[in-house]
Amino acid sequence: MNRLDAVVVGAGPTGLACGIELQRRGLKAVLVEKGCVVNSLYHYPTNMVFFTTPELMEIGDIPMTSLGEKPTRTEALKYYSRVADLYKLDIRLYQRVEGIAGEEGAFVTHCRDRFGNTHHYHSTRIILATGYYDRPNLLNVPGEELDKVLHYYREPHPYFNQDVAVIGAKNSAAIAALELHWAGARVTLICREPALSDHVKYWIKPNLENRIAGGRIKAYFRSQVREIRPEAILVDSPEGPLRLQNDFVFAMTGYHPDVEFLAAHGIPLDPDTRRPRTDPETLESRRKGIYLAGVLVAGMHTNEIFIENGRFHGARIAAAIAAKTP
Repeated sequence: MNRLDAVVVGAGPTGLACGIELQRRGLKAVLVEKGCVVNSLYHYPTNMVFFTTPELMEIGDIPMTSLGEKPTRTEALKYYSRVADLYKLDIRLYQRVEGIAGEEGAFVTHCRDRFGNTHHYHSTRIILATGYYDRPNLLNVPGEELDKVLHYYREPHPYFNQDVAVIGAKNSAAIAALELHWAGARVTLICREPALSDHVKYWIKPNLENRIAGGRIKAYFRSQVREIRPEAILVDSPEGPLRLQNDFVFAMTGYHPDVEFLAAHGIPLDPDTRRPRTDPETLESRRKGIYLAGVLVAGMHTNEIFIENGRFHGARIAAAIAAKTP
């Protein structure tokens, strides 16, 4: 049995950066990903434009180019796939990690692929770079389990001539509301806040505010959904209880990392922030031999770490692992 120097869980931009930095130091690693390469980015809205510039998304010293000032989702998918191919990273796609056993120097990562087959990877160390996009923040209201309720927005066309509620006040909600409106949906925006977030992209916010002011998109601020029914939603608003005709609900209420997985694997969390306890220099967790990369480091404060800064975690972790490796 050949033991790997590391197993990297997650093949997003941060996971890829970790794999590259390990390879540069002559360390043998396998990346395990539950979906496709950069799976989270693949599930972003089809027409998404990133808020950052191409050079701030680069990994592995490979230049990223885009037709516009800011890269699109499609350009990012092509870029990260090309980087993974150029470095010939060993990525095992469509394998979900079911558990990690053992200790530093003798870990076993247990995975299951989409056909039900099990895979077991033996390594001296583990890097968790799983992100947070697949863990939506739930509304926790009756009816949320209905098929009409969606926590991810991809594209607007299927919702033409439909009554659609968008819940949230940040970028994802603003973009979904606008695109759905442009595609011919009857859009209602519902959010607990008194107004749209100041962090909504500067070219999106006034566009949406103008549609709301003109009555093209109905908005209920300081409001929240109390119940979701097959044909309607019940809303508590400053105007009193409302019953709104509804075909689909987009709950764009954010996402969170799988802190339960961390806690179950012996990685203690701060009780208030749910932030994992890590070494500030090496990002090694309190469970020796397991390192955290990317947004996982921030716990529930997911707005602290993005591709722009998470991509540098790989070099710090790889250097720490190389220093421990004979």
